[in-house]
Amino acid sequence: MRLTILGGGGFRVPLVYGALLGDRAEGRVTHVVLHDLDAGRLSAVARVLAEQAADVPDAPEVTVTTDLDEALRGADFVFSAIRVGGLEGRAADERIALDQGVLGQETVGAGGIAYGLRTVPVAVDIAQRVARLAPDAWVINFTNPAGLVTEAMSRHLGDRVIGICDSPVGLGRRIAKVLGADPREAWIDYVGLNHLGWVRGLRVAGRDELPRLLADPQLLGSFEEGKLFGPEWLQSLGAVPNEYLHYYYFNREAVRAYQEAEKTRGAFLRDQQARFYEEMKRPDAGALTAWDRTRAEREATYMSENRETAGAGERDADDLSGGYEKVALALMRAIARDERTTLILNVRNRGTLGPLDAEAVIEVPCLVDANGAHPVAVEPLPDHATGLVCAVKAVEREVLSAAESGSRTTAVKAFALHPLVDSVNVARRLVDGYTSAHPGLAYLA
Repeated sequence: MRLTILGGGGFRVPLVYGALLGDRAEGRVTHVVLHDLDAGRLSAVARVLAEQAADVPDAPEVTVTTDLDEALRGADFVFSAIRVGGLEGRAADERIALDQGVLGQETVGAGGIAYGLRTVPVAVDIAQRVARLAPDAWVINFTNPAGLVTEAMSRHLGDRVIGICDSPVGLGRRIAKVLGADPREAWIDYVGLNHLGWVRGLRVAGRDELPRLLADPQLLGSFEEGKLFGPEWLQSLGAVPNEYLHYYYFNREAVRAYQEAEKTRGAFLRDQQARFYEEMKRPDAGALTAWDRTRAEREATYMSENRETAGAGERDADDLSGGYEKVALALMRAIARDERTTLILNVRNRGTLGPLDAEAVIEVPCLVDANGAHPVAVEPLPDHATGLVCAVKAVEREVLSAAESGSRTTAVKAFALHPLVDSVNVARRLVDGYTSAHPGLAYLA
């Protein structure tokens, strides 16, 4: 089976390959094609993968290419993990937004919109090429903003593109752990959009254990989201939100913390990864050792400003191991081998969430088999969550429209309508700032 990874020079690719090395079942991946526009990054990642596979018999063959069409031909699965504009672009997104007093995070608020406007045209081109060159392939989208990009690609690939994120899985695992349950035996009632969802129940043997958690302030304060949001707020919501909702519920505090930070997250990762890729230019450098060291620092500092604002302390060791690669491979195995499973995924709504239309991509539990991912019916969201989901989905639609039409006016509308951008004038200045900073946004008239 042939797997193509777009963004194959990306820093987290060894996580995917490492997971593949542990898969010895029939029907496993035998060939991995890495595609990237940057040949130097491809070479560096290929070195890490070679060291990972050194003592593994029958490890998947790895080839690299900068030719997109060559990478796609013959693919059974395509992992799309591109970053249009690179980490330099992410750092600029953050700084331009913060200069206007609004959030610049890469998937939330102004930063997410800017990243989406850069990424959607490229993602659409990829989807069209897949439809032409590998029509039977399944596309698993890692690219942020994951829900928005998946929806853009679905207009050309239908249900053969599925978006993934590890945040809901990590949240469900943490809740199950504090309740003394096995996450593999728990049904997580999670619903929303990517980076905008809530756990409303956690069923073990048919019994919802979440009320027991919500009734115990000590238990609530013992894990990541409880520390971020505080037990009292979680009890008020009657649910446990995805950690990214901290940017909404504590927006002023988050913006202030990011403004006062020595570096934004994007700038930190840009500089950190630049050091790694520079080190990989030395032929005597231990690639896997350098990658492990850099990854550990990256994970430990994740959302550090939010945790500092909330007084949440350091991340737990169990939360430092990532997880998106496990979700992706579980999804791929379920489809390729018809190993039926349940995963929280980004898929087209198809009537699952009442307030949104059928084509809107949402993030919900899905039953997965050889025919793809099928969203499970969910109970209606409470009014406060419905309002936020509908508002953000409306913004995503304006982003898609702006990317398709090249309209600056529509881009301004997308920024102005976002709940975390509180001024049409700010929206106009954001569009001016982003179009000046990013060649990839020159299409906006």
